[in-house]
Amino acid sequence: MNESRNPLRILAPEAGAPVIMRELSRRRFLSFAALAGGATVLAACAPGGGSSPAPQATGGDLEGSLSVYTWGDYDSPDVVSGFTDELGPKVTLDSYSSNEELIAKLVAAKGTSGYDIVVPTGVFIPQMIENGLLEKFNKDLLPNMANMDPAFLGRSWDPTNDYSVCKAWGTTGYVYDKTVITRELTTWADFFDAAQNEASGKTSMSDDPAGVVGSYFWANHINWNTEDPDELEAARAFLVETIAPHISAFDSYPGTNAIPQGTQVLMQAWNGDARLGMLESSDPERWQWVLPGPETELWMDNWAIAAGAPHPEAAHAFINYSMTPENLLLNLDYIGYNVGGKDMEQTAIDAGVEMPELIFFDPAMLEMMYEQELNDSQTTRVEIWNEMKAAAGA
Repeated sequence: MNESRNPLRILAPEAGAPVIMRELSRRRFLSFAALAGGATVLAACAPGGGSSPAPQATGGDLEGSLSVYTWGDYDSPDVVSGFTDELGPKVTLDSYSSNEELIAKLVAAKGTSGYDIVVPTGVFIPQMIENGLLEKFNKDLLPNMANMDPAFLGRSWDPTNDYSVCKAWGTTGYVYDKTVITRELTTWADFFDAAQNEASGKTSMSDDPAGVVGSYFWANHINWNTEDPDELEAARAFLVETIAPHISAFDSYPGTNAIPQGTQVLMQAWNGDARLGMLESSDPERWQWVLPGPETELWMDNWAIAAGAPHPEAAHAFINYSMTPENLLLNLDYIGYNVGGKDMEQTAIDAGVEMPELIFFDPAMLEMMYEQELNDSQTTRVEIWNEMKAAAGA
């Protein structure tokens, strides 16, 4: 393990902090987008590939519609319907399962995706900006940014929030069925042991390279941002040859079906999705959430506007609407993630939000969490993820 790295201090503002991401060449950035996008040819892509400049938001009349490309089930229906009822634009939501899937779609479209709002994870934002995939905010149209806790603004990937603002942040752990796995699981090593034993053939992992490949390094207390070829090869061998035969699904959203329907025994999951599934289950006591040691991931997703967004006025209005105190609470309760508003923990507790322990984390838990860095190992990680899925046949 690289002892020199420091865990993210999510509660400390990082305005002006250096970008933690190592420089990733444009060629490498496009190569992992190509891997994620299958046969899509991306080599000829150039920023600003649209035939005409995208309209810019000036505070004029809102367009009649809005298209949002985001993570699955990531917005309270009350917020979405309230936006339409109060301000007019009809909202269409499409979902993806990984940042690589999002980026592949935007790169291939070259500014003509038709999407207005996207929700990338922070570490990917600098390269998305550099490659012309995001539009700059008109921050005059986002006055509700004042409702956000300063700890969640000015992050290293966008220190002045010119292109992005916190949508939600969380972590990666797992859920298991206590009626099948009767011993206590507490670590990532326990996860892999159970996957090969009690939960063999009934285990799912996220459909996302970061968490799937990261889990090997977390289990072994190795810097999960390593670029060491030997360490990456060890991860490949373990995940593809040892673990893949026991995996029945790659599912980023087990809370939607697998937990409520009991179709899996052991599921890698983001904390908010795990909470959703347990709340939807007819027998929530059947399930155990684990924030596993010795370490795990911390991520932050961000509101952003896609290059070439056809409805920029509505895009700004929706992001701003989502940052009112009332809508921050609605989204927090619905998605089960901390949405970065001021005083959110006390507000949620006062409002009777269920399972707050799956939303808010104490300092000892935060010490276990580390951010991803985007570096030149990313292509290898996507390859491992693809090989693992092929070996599993899931």
